[in-house]
Amino acid sequence: MNDRWDLSYLYKGFDDEAFRRDLESLPQEVERLQALIADESLTPLKKLECFQEEEDKLSARVDALMNFTMCTLAVDATNAEACAADDQLMTAFTSLEMLSSAFTRFVAGLDNLEELIAASPKLQAVAFALREKKDEAEHLLPPAAEPWMLEMQLSGGNAFSQLRDKLDSTLSVDYREEHLPLAAVRGKAYDPDPAVRRDAYEAELAAYPKMDLPMSFCLNSIKMEARTLAKARGFDSVLDMTLHSSRMDRATLDAMWNAIRKYLPDFRRYLKAKGRLLGHANGLPFYDLFAPVGESTRTFSIEEARATLIREMGKFTPEMAKFMDNAFEQRWIDLYPRDGKTGGAFCSPVHFADRSLVMTNFQGSFSDVSTLAHELGHAWHNRCLAGLPYSLIDTPMPLAETASIFNETMLSWQVLSSCTPQERLYLLENGLMEATQTVVDIYSRFLFESEVIDTRANHSMSVDELKDAMIRAQKESYGDGLDESFLHPYMWACKSHYYSSGYNFYNFPYAFGLLFGKGVFARWLEKGEAFVPDYCRLLRFCGSAPVAEVAASVGIDVRSEDFWCSSLEVIRKDIDEFCRLAET
Repeated sequence: MNDRWDLSYLYKGFDDEAFRRDLESLPQEVERLQALIADESLTPLKKLECFQEEEDKLSARVDALMNFTMCTLAVDATNAEACAADDQLMTAFTSLEMLSSAFTRFVAGLDNLEELIAASPKLQAVAFALREKKDEAEHLLPPAAEPWMLEMQLSGGNAFSQLRDKLDSTLSVDYREEHLPLAAVRGKAYDPDPAVRRDAYEAELAAYPKMDLPMSFCLNSIKMEARTLAKARGFDSVLDMTLHSSRMDRATLDAMWNAIRKYLPDFRRYLKAKGRLLGHANGLPFYDLFAPVGESTRTFSIEEARATLIREMGKFTPEMAKFMDNAFEQRWIDLYPRDGKTGGAFCSPVHFADRSLVMTNFQGSFSDVSTLAHELGHAWHNRCLAGLPYSLIDTPMPLAETASIFNETMLSWQVLSSCTPQERLYLLENGLMEATQTVVDIYSRFLFESEVIDTRANHSMSVDELKDAMIRAQKESYGDGLDESFLHPYMWACKSHYYSSGYNFYNFPYAFGLLFGKGVFARWLEKGEAFVPDYCRLLRFCGSAPVAEVAASVGIDVRSEDFWCSSLEVIRKDIDEFCRLAET
């Protein structure tokens, strides 16, 4: 089996004439579409139809360029040709954003948009996207200010975000007479040796003062920019701006948080049970949050992982098994870690080719198999979107994890039914550890970020203020599940999501995604094979309606606490079993 993905269907290389032509022609293509919008000789109907058709062609070209460049850099970070191409693409994106704004303004100026949609089958196919454009126009920056604001972001929020990454990647931590990168020391939180975990935690906390002052400036500046942009775009708050871009409403967010708060005692019960297993009497110290519990001697070759996925996921539908087998066979996946390859995993759609590109760092654990299931869940979602116009494939973040979480939950459910008690404890713990991060820790991050954004209206928060806000957020979220003597006051400095310029509150969509995915899985358990077509239609619908309407298509009311509680009940059952096994 070839362990590296095949990008040759995109381009043969960075010296490929097609690559150079496509990249260098982007500015001209943008200008051509700008001219189309301004062409007074075209009727509004013809202009809308032509723009949709031409924009799809341009989107396919950008799709190819971005995937070829990004995926090359993901596995070869020092590739000079890819770095140069990436710089050109980032510059082109400013022009693309300006083009999108120009089209949005054009659509908003049409008093008879609904009549035009009714008169054209082509426009009926993208009606949701057109109506959304009309709505978005209310929140566009003034035309004269927009190009300057976009350019200023390059030296504002984007620059502070880049500085944050530099600070994080260059911080040297003194650990046991070694000088290690921050990421390496944080990775020791998973070490089986408790002394290693505690020493790494203490070394990590001791290192942050080397960079906490500039890091605080980065965070304060990015959040002030967010407040300014929200105000300039006519939103009452940064959260409202984020919810709008997520196609989600406050009623949905409030229902989810209200349900989560009801179940926090159950997560704390799990944390205290894990703490007792590890010899702690006062809750779990932060440095043992990721400590391994239970045993699993099972390792997987990639061939065994492939067979496991095909067998277990095929129980959902044989089409899923064929799809996953084809992903391996057609080299959609770059499997193993190597020098120059980034950590983690992702799935990137190549929509025009009806393919996906999956990157993992497979080393043979069950967690690695679960990661493959997760990323191939994204790929299945992409397959369900095949054939739609590009304007209808933009899945908002809250829904983007639906298929991946469904796959993870499905795999775990299947494997748990046939394992030893010690393996069961290990697998339950891994699932609960991730769920706790996605629910409890995400809630603490939401509380913290809310306070930073609100406080930033009056002043920049000092390092001590930021540390105090983080501790208070952790206490409110984790409660007595954590030992208050060992919390983490610098979590604001090591979580990159706080520093993503343009993506504020990059937290609640993960909690939504986990619980929504589990809720959808519960629907499958209830309805069985009859639910498969509904599930695939749900995934196809994700870019064509607001979140609440997408969920309603399979009978889910995301504005109801009852739905979120039903999803959290799935996790509570695992907590009950974990606590029982932990006491035996």
